[in-house]
Amino acid sequence: MSRDGAFKALADPTRREILELLAQKDLMAGEIAERFPIAFASVSHHLGVLKDAGLVASEREGQFIRYRLNTTVYQDVVRYLMNVTKGGGRRA
Repeated sequence: MSRDGAFKALADPTRREILELLAQKDLMAGEIAERFPIAFASVSHHLGVLKDAGLVASEREGQFIRYRLNTTVYQDVVRYLMNVTKGGGRRA
């Protein structure tokens, strides 16, 4: 996971909303898609970006895919932001 990739993924409001949903509980891709007024393919794209950034992990369950937050990456991003706001940030 690159920190730049995580921040790029977080820049999109739909992806942030997906992360908020996953913060409540793990969800199947279809359950996530049901909550958005966009095509399933678009939601799938957003999930792929989040997965590539390391912010979510997925696991196949039969013909379905379950997504969950990758809290390790979240902790890294939060730690970075805390260092920056304390003036202790360093260039990546």
